[in-house]
Amino acid sequence: MNVNVMTHPLIQHKVTLMRDVNTGSKDFRQLLDEITMLMGYEITRTLPLEDVEVETPLVKMTGKQIAGKKLGIIPILRAGLGMVNGMLSLIPTAKVGHVGMYRDPETLQPVEYYSKLPSDIEERDFIVTDPMLATGGSASAAITLLKEKGAKHIKLMCLVAAPEGVEVVNRDHPDVPIYVAALDEKLNDHGYILPGLGDAGDRIFGTK
Repeated sequence: MNVNVMTHPLIQHKVTLMRDVNTGSKDFRQLLDEITMLMGYEITRTLPLEDVEVETPLVKMTGKQIAGKKLGIIPILRAGLGMVNGMLSLIPTAKVGHVGMYRDPETLQPVEYYSKLPSDIEERDFIVTDPMLATGGSASAAITLLKEKGAKHIKLMCLVAAPEGVEVVNRDHPDVPIYVAALDEKLNDHGYILPGLGDAGDRIFGTK
């Protein structure tokens, strides 16, 4: 499978706390912010750098800065919103688009209901965020939408993934790298990840 599992001890520790049924929405959101920042540090490792001259209080010097790379964050509504603040803490100049997908409870297939994307989509590298990669249908559909609009460079960042979801995204979009904090065992009969952490959207927003 083309998937990058981030095994940093801090990430693994915080994912375990998020799995706990006794973790409330406030702590769940905070942990998700923290994990997103830790994952974002790794997912942006390949950003290109350029030399720039700056003047310190003592001397002039040549330092490094990101080479004008335009980035975009695309949360898949609604749970993907929970990963936006963490990414913006690292990359405050990134544009944020939105793609609305829900999973039909009977067919388990994704249904698009909303999209709003940056106008310069062809010039940006995109990070699609969704805490749960379950069946993979919504993530694959969102990536397809971005490609149809002109996006050329896309990464998918999830908190917890099932092998079934990874397989679907790999099959439909072999060019899109997947980054996850945990690769779980399987899906249950209702399309939920096991052991998973429940419905991420409900736990983020305190709904049922």
